[in-house]
Amino acid sequence: MTIDGSTAPGFDAVREAFERNFVDRGEVGASVAVWHRGRPVVDLWGGLADPDSAQPWRHDTVTAIASTTKAMVAISVLTLVQRGELDLDRPVADYWPAFTAEGKAGITLRMVLAHRSGVVSLEHSPVTYDGLVRGAPVFDAIASARPQWTPGRAHGYHGVTFGHLLSAVIRQVTGQTVGSYFATAIAAPLGLDCFIGLPGSELHRLAELVLPGSAAEVELGSQVPELQPLYEALADPASLTYRALYGSMHIGWEEATDPKFSQVEAPSTDGTASAAGLAKLFAASIGEVDGTRLLGPELAEQAARVHSSGRDEVLGIRTDWGLGFMLPGGPFVPGGLPAGSFGHGGATGSYAFADPGNDIAFAYTPNRGSELLEGNDLRVNGLVNAVYRSLRG
Repeated sequence: MTIDGSTAPGFDAVREAFERNFVDRGEVGASVAVWHRGRPVVDLWGGLADPDSAQPWRHDTVTAIASTTKAMVAISVLTLVQRGELDLDRPVADYWPAFTAEGKAGITLRMVLAHRSGVVSLEHSPVTYDGLVRGAPVFDAIASARPQWTPGRAHGYHGVTFGHLLSAVIRQVTGQTVGSYFATAIAAPLGLDCFIGLPGSELHRLAELVLPGSAAEVELGSQVPELQPLYEALADPASLTYRALYGSMHIGWEEATDPKFSQVEAPSTDGTASAAGLAKLFAASIGEVDGTRLLGPELAEQAARVHSSGRDEVLGIRTDWGLGFMLPGGPFVPGGLPAGSFGHGGATGSYAFADPGNDIAFAYTPNRGSELLEGNDLRVNGLVNAVYRSLRG
């Protein structure tokens, strides 16, 4: 099995960890990238983009990143905050008047980013493929949704609603949905292989998504002690966990592997990217890259500041959130990440983060789904540990 790409001196441990993912952890195809002090120090790829046809993974291969897409949405919103076009502490309804329905008039943009709005369930009008194509049905469903707790009083993962709600806000102030805004304002200037809605012209670069292997492997997630309350609730259709996740989407995992889902805007769940593109995006969020810095130091610090911590009303486990990002502390975040870092993971096994204190940006994009709901499996942990070993010399 050939690993292509390069590592800067001192980062050989990352290559070794990447190779172990294929040898010991059932990886199929993947890429990993790391930026340090404003320059790329790791850019590796290997394996198969399509096991059926034996198509190799290439440098320009992109793959589905599931909920890691939410990081692209959060960065999009924060760039508009940086430019003064959005205010974190103004009500969403100031930008999107239809959002006032069902007691949502006081929900601020900060509450949404911190997963505190309570707008987590679309069981009254679940997301469908047709709804994603048309766009408006999903926005209408969110506008008519009722908060599941008093906004601001608690937090819970906005697994389905997050990206669509923020896309509606972005559309109100820019005239573009988040996929279009991200493409023109962020991805194009930086030359990123990151998409919220993959153009048909790029479809040939898309890796085939591979489901986790055996039933025993899929069950591994439910055996993690910290995650047991989550998996128990997912089996109960009456639970908020089920209603906010499975009950809010009429799209199954196997159906979601159809490439057509990568081509529509599904900003909570179905973005596509390369590791090189995601790592560069996070690098530009904490420092200057190609003459561009997306977030100033103060806003980047706010993004990484703990806004929500403790029991998650949706997931039933501990989660820690900044402004749209997973923070160190919960089981979805790789162990060993220092305070001040921020990122996001997804069920495909993808993960990306920035660590301003060490001037690190990291991304991993595999095509074999994770056994865990939002990733952070051994593949990611091994790579992250190797990055920090490399920094320590």
